[in-house]
Parts: sequence; structure tokens; C-alpha cells
Amino acid sequence: MPTYMDNMISPLPIRLFGGVIDLKKLRVQSLVIQGAGHLPGRIQQRTDARFEHWAFVYIGGGRGYYQAGSGPRQPVEAGSLFCLYPGETFQYGPEEGGFWDEYYFSLEGARVQEWLAGWYGEPETVRPVGTDESFSGKIELIFRLLDSAVPANQDRAALALEALLFDMSLRFSRAETDSRALFVHRLLDDLAGAVYGKPSGAEIAARHHISVPTLRRIVHDYTGHPLGEFMHRLKVAEAKKLLLNTDRSVMDIAGLLGYSDVFYFSRIFKKFADAAPTAYRSQMGR
Repeated sequence: MPTYMDNMISPLPIRLFGGVIDLKKLRVQSLVIQGAGHLPGRIQQRTDARFEHWAFVYIGGGRGYYQAGSGPRQPVEAGSLFCLYPGETFQYGPEEGGFWDEYYFSLEGARVQEWLAGWYGEPETVRPVGTDESFSGKIELIFRLLDSAVPANQDRAALALEALLFDMSLRFSRAETDSRALFVHRLLDDLAGAVYGKPSGAEIAARHHISVPTLRRIVHDYTGHPLGEFMHRLKVAEAKKLLLNTDRSVMDIAGLLGYSDVFYFSRIFKKFADAAPTAYRSQMGR
């Protein structure tokens, strides 16, 4: 692959591939590598970047950040994989004064959509895949195949890249099983601790570096209830404790739990407790 110097991108030589041969000569039409590159020591940051093709970016060293659209700004560590794709605006790059070592592949073809539907998923999320030495060896093989300009080798390069990304997906699937469970546990604990007052979904989402739609989806997936209903259920559970263990009035309890309208609070309580607050207190022993 040709080597270039561009001090705006990196103080080190960079390698870029962007010469796709005649598509009619390729046997694998559903996955075509449009471009590829290795940017060691990258210092350049991208702001409001947009792309015509899908790209998969692997960071072999250094650290930085990545943000897709209005989503949260996510940290990028060595051994991370992330996507760039059409229809969205991206902010990404090494932190100010820092660097990272970047490998990227830009692609087109129906196979990418199959990946997303079958085994990749959540392309707006930075994925931890590790810094296995075999990754760089496989990437160098793909570069050599691309550099040959032989049609069959272009096909081999595309299939080798698919195999590499699939292997990487197995890594982050395992890693995220445990980390996601811990994350969800902390998120639900945070929601449970927000029963007093009027918690803001935006504030809670920001604390956990996720978007509000992602917060709503996680809560629904793990509790079976929409976010608003889940919060009402938490508040009613807390109200039951207060009714049975304190002498506070229903109005006082409603205010503590963020309900300014005691009649609305009573309707919500009855919906989930099958009794009005005063009746519940009486029936349960106070």
C-alpha cells in the first residue's frame, strides 16, 4: 500500500488504499472494500464528519473519544472497534494532545446489513475487542491482498475482513455479557434511588452516558414496563413503606415522591396497589 506523509493527520507515515478495481470482475458483489488505511500516531480530530459508505475502525493503541449524532460521547481505548456510517454526523479522534493508532476499512454491499441484523448490532456503540496480536497480522494480510490488485484477491480481502470482524464480535459479545449486566444493575439502582422528587430521564441518561431513547429501551427490556410506568411502580412501592411505617399524611407522602397533585397520586397508587392509600394503610394494620 502506498505510504504518505500528512502532518495534519499524523507525524508518522500513513498507508492508504482507495483504488477499487472494476466491480464487474469481482465475484463477491455483496461486500466490496472501497477503502482502507493505517494511521499510526493519529493526532487529527474530526468534527461534524459525514460518510458515504460504512466504515469499521479498529484502534490498536492510544485513546480518544467517539460520538454518533446526538448520542453520548464515548471513551475509546486501545482495542476498541467503532463504526462510521451514512446518514449520521460524527465527532471522533484522539484527545487533545494525544494520539491513537487507527486501522479502518470502508465498505459497501448488502452483506453489511446482514452483519447488523445477525451479529454486530448497535453500530453507534464503541465495542471493546482487545489488542490481540493476531488482529494486526490479519489486517496486514488484508492489506497485502488489496495491494495486489488481483480481482480474486480483492474478494479474498473482503471475506477475510468479514471473518476478522466476526471474530471481534465474539470478543465484545462475551465482554459485554458481564459488563452490561453490571451496567443495567447500576442503572436500575439509580432509578430506584430517584423515587423522591421528580427525576429527569435526561439527567439519569446523562449520568450513565446513554441517550434517553436507550434508557427507555433498557428499562423496558429488563423490567417489561415503559420507563414512566416503571417509575410509578417504584414510587408506589416506596409509598407503601411510608404508609405502613410512618404517620405521614397521604398528601405529605405524595409530595415527598414528587406528586404535586394528591388526587393524581391516589389514582396512580390505586392502579398499582388495588387500593387507595388510606384504605391500604387501614387494611395493612395502621
